Amino acid sequence: MARAPKSGFEAPRGRRTGVLSRTPQPSRDRFGRFTEWIARAMGTPAFLLILSLFTIAWITWNTVAPESVRFDDAALGFTALTLVLSLQASYAAPLILLAQNRQDDRDRVQIEQDRQRAERNLADTEYLAREVVALRMALTDMQNEVLTRDALRSELKALLEKLDERDRPAEGDAR
Repeated sequence: MARAPKSGFEAPRGRRTGVLSRTPQPSRDRFGRFTEWIARAMGTPAFLLILSLFTIAWITWNTVAPESVRFDDAALGFTALTLVLSLQASYAAPLILLAQNRQDDRDRVQIEQDRQRAERNLADTEYLAREVVALRMALTDMQNEVLTRDALRSELKALLEKLDERDRPAEGDAR
């Protein structure tokens, strides 16, 4: 028995058909990278220099050029230039905010990773400190039972003397 394809809210997210389907993640990421590129570009001295040169060229052209080729009237306060700069600013602000939000998300992830790393380091340090304490305690317990070199020599000398004494009577009996 063939089932009808799921649609709407019956299908898992990402498999919906129709208007409600989600856009794939790479396109959102591509747009995010684009917004970051724009925000970085707008924050450079080169961008400010180019925008200043553009504005100077616009004003110069519409002031000095013959009236037949002018496209923005200085008497009206360069209305077209004002609109172009306003349009640029109206797009720049949201793009910069989007880029800033992406950076905030990356910072949040980095802070969480740093916190987890710090917790692991703390746990490792506490474990090593406990091990060092355990070794110190074991050494102090064993300190009374530790065999020193001098004690070993005296024990070996005593054993050698016993062996020599045991071997001497056997030699005397054989003669």
